[in-house]
Formats: sequence, C-alpha cells, structure tokens
Amino acid sequence: MNHPSLSPSPLAPRSLYSRLGTTGLVYVALVVILAVSAALVSAQGASLFTPANTVDLLARSSLLGFLAIGMTLVILCRSLDLSVGYVAALSTVVAATVMAGEPERMLLGVGAALGVCALVGLANGIVVTKLRVNPFIATLGMGLIIKGYLDTNFQGPAGEIPAAFQLFGYTRFGLLPLSAVVMLVLAAAAVWMLARTRLGHHMYAVGGDAEVARLSGVRVAAPVVTAHVLCSVLAGVAGLLLAARFGTGNALVYDNGYELEAIAAVVLGGTYLLGGRGGVAGTIAGVFILATLDTVFNVLAVDPFVKDVLRGTIVIAAVALYARGQLSRAAVRVRFPSGGRPPPEESPGPPDGGGPSAPEPAVGGTR
Repeated sequence: MNHPSLSPSPLAPRSLYSRLGTTGLVYVALVVILAVSAALVSAQGASLFTPANTVDLLARSSLLGFLAIGMTLVILCRSLDLSVGYVAALSTVVAATVMAGEPERMLLGVGAALGVCALVGLANGIVVTKLRVNPFIATLGMGLIIKGYLDTNFQGPAGEIPAAFQLFGYTRFGLLPLSAVVMLVLAAAAVWMLARTRLGHHMYAVGGDAEVARLSGVRVAAPVVTAHVLCSVLAGVAGLLLAARFGTGNALVYDNGYELEAIAAVVLGGTYLLGGRGGVAGTIAGVFILATLDTVFNVLAVDPFVKDVLRGTIVIAAVALYARGQLSRAAVRVRFPSGGRPPPEESPGPPDGGGPSAPEPAVGGTR
C-alpha cells in the first residue's frame, strides 16, 4: 500500500507524463507524427499510406530496429557502443565471402558472421569491464580497428549472397516485410528478457548504480559484457539484412552513420543515457518515429541538410520533454510529512519500458 508521503499533493494536477509514463508518451508522439505527416503529404496532393510508402517505412524500421534494440541493452547498463556500424559492415563481408553464392553455405555464412560479431562484442565488453576503458573510447577504437581491416582488404564488393538468402531482404507478407517481422520478434524477446529474467534485472541494476548492485550480490561485469555481445550480434543481423538487399558484401556501409541513428532512436524512445531507466518498447516507437520522418522527407523531397536539422531538433525536444516530466513528477512528492519523522520508502515499481527498477543507493543507512 502506498504511503501518504509518496502520493502526489491533492492540489497538484497530474501531468500527461505522470499519467502515461515515458513509453506511453512516445507512442502518443508516434500517433501525432503519423497524423501530422499524413496531413502534410496530403496537402501536397499525395498520400503517405500508399503501399510503396508503407513498405518503405517498415523496411527502414527493420534495419534501424536491429541496431537500436542492441544499443538499448548497452545503454541500460550505462555503457555505449559506437562500433555497431562497423560491425554491420564486417558482417556483410563475412557472410558474403563465406556463402560465396552457394545456397548450401547459407547457414555456415550466417553462423560465421554472427560468430565474428559476437567475438567483437565480447572484446568490447571485456575492455570496458576489465580494463576499465570508457565505453565511448573502447568501442570507437574497436570500430576504427574494424574500419582499418575492411579498408585494407576490401576495396569494393566482396563475395556473393545466394538468391535464396536474398529473400530475407525482399520477402513480404502483404505490406509487412519479413525483416520487420524478425525485428519485432527480437524486440518482443528483448522486452521479455528485460522484464522477466535475472539477466534483465541485473542490467537495470548495474545501469542504475553499479556499486549498489555489487553490494547486492550482482556480478557487475557479466550483464555489461552480455549486453555488448548481444548488441554486436544484433548489429550482425542488421549486416545480414544489408547483405541480403545488396546481394554482396559491402565494406562501406559504415559510412551511413548507423550508430548515431541507433542512439537517437534509443534516446527518442525514452531510455536514460546514464543507464537504469527505459526499455526496448519505447525504443521501437522511437525507431518508427525516425522511419516515418525519413519516409515523409523523401516523399516531400526535403533537402538532406534540412532533414538532419529537423531530426536533430526533434530528438533534442524529446529529451527535454522527458527531463521536464521527470522533474515535475519528482516535485509533487511530499518527502517529509508534518508531525513526524520521514517514513521508510517502499521499493519503486518498474520504470517505463517494462523492466525492473534499478536499486537506489541508501543514504544514512540501509533500506
């Protein structure tokens, strides 16, 4: 039962943020953006929801979604991965060279690509946790190592993807691409993992406060390393999708800035950059928001420079709105009721995004 000291003041109106939470607010924003975008496109005499535009939107969402799901996991652990674009490029090359256009080598190519990506993620996690290197520097350095390898050994297209595997990039169920189905299945699995498994709980705990998590018996390094491995594997899946679409390996896909787009989708989805709050459910909404904007900008033939300015403005505004909502929610909590000592606080419920709350450090004693 909630203690009166934790209840909002009866005179303080509940804000939209308080009623919906971060994840709900992101989905409301997605609906609003879809409605406004449809109106803008309609004003130009076109339709946003044509079959071609819908397929384009979902196809964009699937590629960015793979990267953003993995990025969410590492950010929840108060880490970061700037190597995902390079890992995706490496995945295309490994898969295409191993498959070599032979259908019977598809499973071997997929396994080799994802295995190499997992090793990259493992190296990232070990450098961050064991060598205590800042994740920004560690993963940027790993990305540069991969870039140097790719630039030295692959000057153009590499290998060949068999036609049977290219179906991964082009098969549709009505208007729903197969890649989008796979992305949504992986997103659901990630939501379940964060909410229902010990690993997911530990990711939130380490992201909230690593020292408190350690004192609570959590092996702090394990969730961080696992998050980096999963992030790189999901980047490898994105690379497999790119290879299926290109029909060959392409070492230059790292120039597309996928890592920054993934971070933008995670932040837009309400995940706290300092870890411990957020989740994959909000990230998926952020992915669809960015994909919707890209589709609309293409339909309206918006200048690429203006497109980047508008996307950056939307991300900054979203983060400012989340920060303001969190401050407003904290401001209505009456910490010290009159006439007595402050009561012990109850354990907070799950944060927005579907996962458990990270433990908070005790002040002046245990909780």
